[in-house]
Amino acid sequence: MTIEDPRTTVTDKENDMNRKKTLEIVEVEAKKYFVDASGCHDWTHIERVRALVKRIGREEKADLFVLEIAALLHDVSRGEEMRKGGGFCHAEHGAEESEKILTCLGCESDLIDRVTHCIRTHRKRGKNVPESLEAKILFDADKLDALGAVGIGRSFLFAGMAGSKTLYTGNEKELVKNGKDYSYTKEDSVFLEYEQHLKNLKDRMLTKTGKAIAKERSDFMKDFFTQFWKEVGGKD
Repeated sequence: MTIEDPRTTVTDKENDMNRKKTLEIVEVEAKKYFVDASGCHDWTHIERVRALVKRIGREEKADLFVLEIAALLHDVSRGEEMRKGGGFCHAEHGAEESEKILTCLGCESDLIDRVTHCIRTHRKRGKNVPESLEAKILFDADKLDALGAVGIGRSFLFAGMAGSKTLYTGNEKELVKNGKDYSYTKEDSVFLEYEQHLKNLKDRMLTKTGKAIAKERSDFMKDFFTQFWKEVGGKD
């Protein structure tokens, strides 16, 4: 019979308590950035991404502590980006803000570096490419929230916020051929967003678990839009 070392047990419990306390404080700080946030990027988005990184993280054997902190903070600069009509990268700015928050909390530099890498690369733009497992998981989780039933709901919210005046034009596929990104413009619509950004989003997933979830959600979304156009043409 193996006797557990009580010193190890105490240390583990202390670590768990410290991590729990850190997460609670980070959550309080992060929420300050989401006062009056738009519906498609409000605190419920953070909660969903947090749940997804935990789900994927467990399957992929990742560091859940790093993932939860990164999920809580990944969109702290999203509101400012939205107000400025996409004038700067919220991922890069958010990484800087997150570094300030975590430094003030007295977090170790290694933890800060790992978390900010996740945040800086969660859009996978330019040189900011996810390299760590945790960064890849945050990338997948954030994108997964744009798919499925939730993704459809968020798309309608985003289109309305962007100033779209119509449910659809019927010219969405033609606009896509122009190669222009109509996000944040009044030409944007749910269906243009689908054709431009969401239709093939499943192919961008970086983890095995993320790919499996993305396929299921993407199939649901495809069925929704297929049914929609049937109803438009009176063919349902």
